[in-house]
Amino acid sequence: QVHLVESGGGLVQAGGSLRLSCAASGITFSIFLMGWYRQAPGKQRELVATITSGSITNYADSVKGRFTISRDNAKNTVDLQMNSLKPEDSAVYYCRARSPSYRVYWGQGTQVTVSS
Repeated sequence: QVHLVESGGGLVQAGGSLRLSCAASGITFSIFLMGWYRQAPGKQRELVATITSGSITNYADSVKGRFTISRDNAKNTVDLQMNSLKPEDSAVYYCRARSPSYRVYWGQGTQVTVSS
């Protein structure tokens, strides 16, 4: 059974930092494309960042230069370091895993709230 468990969300002031972590189990983590997505109230879920099995990264324009995605294949974790947070970064952040055959799994989400 596949589990993706996010942690690290919370309340932070604008300009502050948070680090999200996603622990995966039940998958061959090293071959999966991993990603972070977010969904704010009344908005569609959107891509934040992805990292391939070879650690090639991709970021949404809105977070480039502020967020960093990384993975540890030995620990089956993917992290999202978020710096210079803005109120518009407030959302539920979801971890996503995609297999080479395009099967997708989601975590339950973790809330990030940035106060102005």
